[in-house]
Amino acid sequence: MDTEKPLSQLSFTVTCHISKPIEQVYEAVADPKQLSSNFTTGGAKGRVETGKEVSWDFHDFPGAFPVRVIEADKPHRIELSWDGNRVIAENGFNQVVFDFESVDAGTRTKVSITESAWKPTGPGATAAFGNCEGWTGMLAAMKAWLEYGINLRNGFYK
Repeated sequence: MDTEKPLSQLSFTVTCHISKPIEQVYEAVADPKQLSSNFTTGGAKGRVETGKEVSWDFHDFPGAFPVRVIEADKPHRIELSWDGNRVIAENGFNQVVFDFESVDAGTRTKVSITESAWKPTGPGATAAFGNCEGWTGMLAAMKAWLEYGINLRNGFYK
């Protein structure tokens, strides 16, 4: 007998370890100047703080995206929501959660990004897989920038 429940939504988690203290890694996401230096190739506006709306712009997807900050619990967690046209929520927003964990006596940080609320359909899977690729790229770019001062995304898309 098949006991699997039907899939109600798609979600994913990507994780990496960055050889910097948790506060520094958190700030690389929360501070718009730093985020613009390592991820938002078109720029970020507004500091990530609970209840705020910020904007992120990317050369690969031109046009600034409004990003709602649901929770910013420095330096442990950031929860965001943004518009997604293949999501299950009636309001049309998905959820993105950054979890930051101090490891190795505070010398490194484990960063996990979970995105959820994608429809369990072909188009929903395509959108979720695309964003999974984007968040994996973000973690790689943030690691290279924080550890070595290299901007991996510079010229990557244009």
